[in-house]
Amino acid sequence: MIDELERRDAAPRHDNQDPALFGQTPSQTVGPFFHYGLPWKGGADLVGRSDLGARPDLMPPEHYLLGTSGVTGTPQGEAIEIAGCIYDGNGAPIPDAMVELWQANAAGRYASPDDGRQEIELDPHFIGFGRSATDKEGVFRFRTIRPGRVPGPGNSLQAPHIALSIFGRGLLKRLATRLYFADGEGNDTDPILALVPEERRRTLIAVRRPDHTWWLDVHLQGPDETVFFDL
Repeated sequence: MIDELERRDAAPRHDNQDPALFGQTPSQTVGPFFHYGLPWKGGADLVGRSDLGARPDLMPPEHYLLGTSGVTGTPQGEAIEIAGCIYDGNGAPIPDAMVELWQANAAGRYASPDDGRQEIELDPHFIGFGRSATDKEGVFRFRTIRPGRVPGPGNSLQAPHIALSIFGRGLLKRLATRLYFADGEGNDTDPILALVPEERRRTLIAVRRPDHTWWLDVHLQGPDETVFFDL
């Protein structure tokens, strides 16, 4: 019996604890997205109760059930619409990307315990987070509130901006960028914009179109590549 146990212990192990099986986990690209659970209807509407955000054409009607906008009342501030097209390195629109938004409220405070400015009230009707799938033409769209200014490094103030995260096929991690407004107060002194070469700052500046939508295209690669920030 002892000899048999010794032979077993000496034999090669083939279970999942065998160090010979360990190694680097293979990389996987992100997307295409499972539209039943990621972009949800209402996820891109931070000021109303529309279905903006998901792609109903990518799921059967009986699955288009999850969620609606979580807005509980009218948020304070100026309601705006922001939009843009996501382009790949060849300049082609990406119809299956996803964009997340994170921003301060109209008074310049984030709905987060990390924002310790108790002197600025939270808006009970504004959470500052949203998610939008791109449509067939590669366009994302949000309805939100124009944000106020938030503190920057030292005693500086940042210009009003919205943080955007881009997810898409071929990306191993999200890409982080910002949307500033062409007429934003403090653009010329913003400490983060100042880190960006002047000739590339335009890739972060949204312009207002005749339909009053603030528009910012996002280029993942190429000569017009958007400025992305390290996480």
